[in-house]
Amino acid sequence: MNRMDPATEDFVAHRNLLFTVAYELLGSAADAEDVLQETWLKWVGVDLGTVRDRRAYLIRMVTRQALMRLRTLGRRKESYVGPWLPEPLLTTPDVAEDVELAESVSMAMLLVLETLTPAERAVFVLREVFALGYDEIAEAVDKSQAAVRQIAHRARSHVAARRPRAGVSQAEIRDALDAFRRAAETGDLQGLLAVLAPDAVFLSDGGGVVEALLEPLVGAERIAPLATALSRFGAGALQPAHVNGHPALVLRVDGGIDAVITVRVEGGLISGVYAVRNPEKLSRVYEETPVSR
Repeated sequence: MNRMDPATEDFVAHRNLLFTVAYELLGSAADAEDVLQETWLKWVGVDLGTVRDRRAYLIRMVTRQALMRLRTLGRRKESYVGPWLPEPLLTTPDVAEDVELAESVSMAMLLVLETLTPAERAVFVLREVFALGYDEIAEAVDKSQAAVRQIAHRARSHVAARRPRAGVSQAEIRDALDAFRRAAETGDLQGLLAVLAPDAVFLSDGGGVVEALLEPLVGAERIAPLATALSRFGAGALQPAHVNGHPALVLRVDGGIDAVITVRVEGGLISGVYAVRNPEKLSRVYEETPVSR
């Protein structure tokens, strides 16, 4: 059997990690794959004899490519029809065993990261999720170490103010989702009101391709009646799945995937419901995508 050359071996060995870095920076699996392709084309031209830490070097390369793509993605989001939600990934249940990784790829965290500047997002992800040193991050984002430390502090404060106040277990999310699913499938309005936080927020992403709300819907009293409409699809249409490292629901209609529903849970109640319906964003929920640190 032919042995791979060293450059290919290194890239293949770290591919899942590199994809995860790019995905967390971009919130788009399609764009993350493009970044990996661009990184590979540059990587094969690198003199490996000059590279001390190939993992860190590859992460820096991916980060630089992702930051350039973030500018393009930002322009696309400005003209996007309705709310923009990250592209959901069907992940293996064992991702949940790495609590930090699971939280970092969760839909709720990716939405928090969307509120950061590109530099803040890159510094936060590289430092807090992948534990890179400030010197390595400085090289990746083309800033001084002092500037990177300031950015890291600012990004941590920003994220801390917007992430759930206390850690939520997979079991709590699963219980809340099960209650939501049962109530939605049976059209149980009171059951939905019981599981939704009073100030819950519902976001749906149709991308202008399929029907979806063009603005966030706020308040359990407004979300619950909308969710009862899912009862028309009958029992079994909402199927449990593991998406972005956490329990989620996949709505199947006529044999295909119509929507992926993820939630944010705080204090046992659902405070955020995120429904991705844009068909262009559903390709990664037909088979599992490996993510890693």
